[in-house]
Amino acid sequence: MPQLVKTARGIEAELRNSTRRIVLIAVDGAEVVGYGNVFLPDPGEQAPRVRISVQVPPGERRRGIGGALAEAVTAKAAKAGAASLLVVVDDSEESKEFATRRGFTIGRRMSHSRADLSAVPAPAAPPEGLRDVDFDQVEPEQVWRAVVAVAKGDPSGLSLAPPYDEWLATDWGHADLRRDLSVAVLDGGTVASFVVTTADPERRVIWSNLTGTIPAQRGRGLAKVVKSAALARARDAGFIQAYTGNDAGNAPMLAVNSWLGYQVSSAAYTAEKNL
Repeated sequence: MPQLVKTARGIEAELRNSTRRIVLIAVDGAEVVGYGNVFLPDPGEQAPRVRISVQVPPGERRRGIGGALAEAVTAKAAKAGAASLLVVVDDSEESKEFATRRGFTIGRRMSHSRADLSAVPAPAAPPEGLRDVDFDQVEPEQVWRAVVAVAKGDPSGLSLAPPYDEWLATDWGHADLRRDLSVAVLDGGTVASFVVTTADPERRVIWSNLTGTIPAQRGRGLAKVVKSAALARARDAGFIQAYTGNDAGNAPMLAVNSWLGYQVSSAAYTAEKNL
């Protein structure tokens, strides 16, 4: 998944710090030839939909690795109380067939888009009375409260809002997070809108990990404010490309991306299965 912006340091931190997922790996001798995730539901959640993933590099496919991982991941999710499963499926016939053979129904389309940072427009100004700042100028709990307010409204179902202490370790403390390139719009002491930016300095690329506006502030163009400010900051810091992903039905965010110069570079689908 070359559109994702993850460094080795960032992946290591995720594996060491996350307490809310089960990670399974497939090995051939000393080589890792595939892995799967089970993102555990909140304790006490009734009939949860549990997100999973199965990844096998192209050169290792058609050896039964993916099937074995899918079976093991499903068993772990069921043991965790899952009533249904949610997975992201690559936009290829091979991947979609793999999912449908195992009882998943292909659902929402997601687009991955790329923008040339040298061509981004000038940042949009915040409405009167509001101001935009980077994450170094806000308290982490202010951002977390905004994440909680927007995560469950993600139509793809992929955004998570873990408890504060866990979020502080896994998200705010993520090795790839660039607080100087992550932007919030403040209304007094409340984060009204925000974009979380992760970065890979070696590749000189950034990823807009989550962009959201709390429900009470929607319809004011705040997503355009935070995202345009973040991309301009990234350009000025020497980055050359920006990537992002969106649910294909999220028309307001897609319109912001189009204004910023993003072009669709790949796609994927969510798929679900009842247990």
